[in-house]
Amino acid sequence: MRVAVVCGEAENGKLAIAKVRSLQPDIVLLDIGMPVMDGVQTAYEIRRIAPYAKIVFFTVNDSPEAVTAAKLLGVEALIAKSSPARVLVSTIEKLITGQS
Repeated sequence: MRVAVVCGEAENGKLAIAKVRSLQPDIVLLDIGMPVMDGVQTAYEIRRIAPYAKIVFFTVNDSPEAVTAAKLLGVEALIAKSSPARVLVSTIEKLITGQS
């Protein structure tokens, strides 16, 4: 069984991209509302430099525009921060094991 390990964290989108380049994570958890570079721009850049990475938006912004942006970017999931913690954990577990 594969185990999820947090290999890094970043305080803004620009730093998140640098971390993805150096750490090459399997899963990237982003907020849409991040400083310096928002989550949509960050996800776009991550898709470009690390197409293998699975992206999950964990955000308070689950507006129709955010959902559309997530779909266009091929983001694996968009989870509202108001959701129970088990939703986030379950989503990450499914991504790790390759379940849909």
